[in-house]
Amino acid sequence: MRKTIAIILSLFVTLTTFGQVKMRPLEELINNEDPGWSLVKEWIKTAKNKVEILTVDTTKAKEALFKTQVTTRSPMGSVVFMTGGLLIDNGWIRILGSGHARLPRTLPDWNKGKSFQEFGEAPNFLLIADDAIGGFFLLNGGGLGKDLGNVYYLSPDNLKYEPLDLTYTDFLNFCFNNNLDKFYKGYRWTNWKEEVKTLSGDKTFNFFPPLWTKEGKDMKKVSRRAIPIEEQYNFSLDMRKQLGIQK
Repeated sequence: MRKTIAIILSLFVTLTTFGQVKMRPLEELINNEDPGWSLVKEWIKTAKNKVEILTVDTTKAKEALFKTQVTTRSPMGSVVFMTGGLLIDNGWIRILGSGHARLPRTLPDWNKGKSFQEFGEAPNFLLIADDAIGGFFLLNGGGLGKDLGNVYYLSPDNLKYEPLDLTYTDFLNFCFNNNLDKFYKGYRWTNWKEEVKTLSGDKTFNFFPPLWTKEGKDMKKVSRRAIPIEEQYNFSLDMRKQLGIQK
């Protein structure tokens, strides 16, 4: 219980530290006495779903951790500092870390210009992961609802921010152990594993007709192509505006 409370408090600090004028130095963010990575490693060892740990570049990891301003005692800080990212279920879900050739986006750099403009600013949310069908997982910093620190899903089938009632820690365990076939029911096609395995971590599948249309609900009748993840994210936000979709 005490460990859980400490993680939640650490997460709250993560989401509010950006508002500070002075960013904490790297040495204050690295916790060697009680690192969160020891917990995350144990969760991965017992995971029901396939989890691939992308190797970390130490220099990039230090830079990413400093920009993220979260202690390595927290699971999110440990993922940023100890991994280039995590690939779940053959790469269907990509959890952002400090970047890797197969996932060439860091958590802080991917968020810059989206949830904040400059490092040090308070983010309304953090994009923490995305999937192969153009869905995005966001950690609420206050801009998505009153449930600060909980994860939302920007779903490609309705373009709405759906609250998952999960903290970042819960989200990791969701990715590691949840029945993803059930969560993505209707949106996995024949031979999806083979196609996703070759999909770069900076791309996602774009569908026509879009999944949020009536015609796009049948995966057997839609076409798909890989496009840059940035293009898909901007397209989703633009369509939300055009369609007048609120939260």
